[in-house]
Amino acid sequence: MWSKDKTKPDLQRFSGKTSLIAAGAELVGDMRFQGAVQVDGRVTGNLLASEGLVRVSVGGLVEGEIRAPHIVIDGEVNGDVFASGHLELGSRSRVRGNLHYGLMEMAMGAQIEGRLCHIKEGERPLELPAALEVEQ
Repeated sequence: MWSKDKTKPDLQRFSGKTSLIAAGAELVGDMRFQGAVQVDGRVTGNLLASEGLVRVSVGGLVEGEIRAPHIVIDGEVNGDVFASGHLELGSRSRVRGNLHYGLMEMAMGAQIEGRLCHIKEGERPLELPAALEVEQ
């Protein structure tokens, strides 16, 4: 009856293009990349991917905006999140900001302080449509 989507992106798919911000490490500033980034430490700045995956682990913290096609959050994010493809919120995720998503999967226990904004099929670029920018 219920089928699990086996095509969800994973870090192994981006072998050779994966970066890790380790526990105890801190990145200050914006990071632009293609591939995958896993945040186990702290990022004070924006994470911007034209293609790929951002994963914020249970101990990870991002204080800034995240823009990527695929985003998985199990840690804490203080800023807006823009997932043009798939957004996954784990049971221990804490987000303070607006979520813009194509598809979203949320586990029981996830906490959000912000708005949920579905991106329609024709409006999936990483740039927000002008209509959404005016509403904020």
